[in-house]
Amino acid sequence: MAVTGIIAEFNPLHNGHKYLLEQVQGLKIVAMSGNFVQRGEPALVDKWTRTQMALECGADVVVELPFLVAVQAADYFAEGAIAILKRLGVDTLTFGTEQVLDYNAIGDSYMHQREEISTYLESLPDVLSYPQKTQAMWEKFTGSPFSGATPNHILALSYAKAARSRGISLNPIRRLGEGYHSQKKKKYFASATSIRKHRKDSAFVESVMPNADLFHAQPQVSWADYFDLLRYQIIIHPDLAEAYQVNHELAHRIKSAIRSATSVEDLTEKVSTKRYTKARVRRLLTYILVNARETQLPKSVHVLGFSKKGRQHLSSLKEQVSLVTRIGKTPWDAMTQKADAVYQLGNSRLSEQNWGRIPIMTR
Repeated sequence: MAVTGIIAEFNPLHNGHKYLLEQVQGLKIVAMSGNFVQRGEPALVDKWTRTQMALECGADVVVELPFLVAVQAADYFAEGAIAILKRLGVDTLTFGTEQVLDYNAIGDSYMHQREEISTYLESLPDVLSYPQKTQAMWEKFTGSPFSGATPNHILALSYAKAARSRGISLNPIRRLGEGYHSQKKKKYFASATSIRKHRKDSAFVESVMPNADLFHAQPQVSWADYFDLLRYQIIIHPDLAEAYQVNHELAHRIKSAIRSATSVEDLTEKVSTKRYTKARVRRLLTYILVNARETQLPKSVHVLGFSKKGRQHLSSLKEQVSLVTRIGKTPWDAMTQKADAVYQLGNSRLSEQNWGRIPIMTR
């Protein structure tokens, strides 16, 4: 039986995600971000709710990406997620993208030119941001079109690098509906960005989400719920450069900007520059919020949910992979669990995220 991997945030899961899951044959394993997501913000609803959504839409296994994998730039996010999927027996990676290209060929080309590409990247001026350097690299060595308006394509290129080096095939599916960042209330296929913005419009949400009732019933959070806590963390820490990936220049900019910032969005705007993108700044603010430090990634894989078929597959892997299905006194990943504890502070209705929780099971 084919084993297909999907890397997702499902923040929240919408009809486009359901369509993607429907295109997959065989066993479907989802490696999903936990309670904080790649672009540097808290997930709208918690990881258990999003796991339930995924299982109801056809996923067979949902596992959690550790915090220091989930909240990362595209290359590190892709590398960490695909490493987990490979351990779970995945042979194909399916993903949505704005541009359906031969990503297998692109990934193979990258592997064959890796040393030359590395030398080229080192030659680029430091005034360029990491995304700008990556864009220049892909355009020079593969001729691949690249646009800031195609974030899924950008991520797909990172998947190509990480997957092909592990012998995983790539299966791109063209995205339907509005673009990733679109805030339009597009019927049926709307972006997750649009849903987050208009989440209080019940009729709209019900038209674009397969799990609308579950979504409405759950506590929801946004960066606004954590701004006072973030500001407190920034004020009391004498050296923000101790936080994960925060350098002294950014620490100074953040310390200065927090004096007048009125929201996370405002703070991000004040701190970001051409070199330090807004996405990077939001990730750094997330690290500061949860007091993140660089730590080793967990050796075990945390299972959030499975179907009957998924449970059988996981049983077949027990000899090769350490699977965590219940977190007790011994942490699965102390960094992720600390981030979860902070996440719970955003809404008093949020339930315990780790202690004693077991995978969600469906038939």
